[in-house]
Amino acid sequence: METLVVELTHKNALQLLRDLEAMDIIRLHDEKETPQTKLSEKYRGVLPKEAGEDLINHVNQMRSEWGAI
Repeated sequence: METLVVELTHKNALQLLRDLEAMDIIRLHDEKETPQTKLSEKYRGVLPKEAGEDLINHVNQMRSEWGAI
């Protein structure tokens, strides 16, 4: 299955989509029902492993410096 975002430009479009849903051709989802992905899952693999480790080390160093103040 494929999920698409549709912008309705005519007042009757929503009713047409509801009719298609009633015929089991499509399934409508409210925006509120859209499952949110965790940021860790969303950005996993974006940085190379070495860059990620360098970033973690830098953040840990900054935190320790703030703790020393």
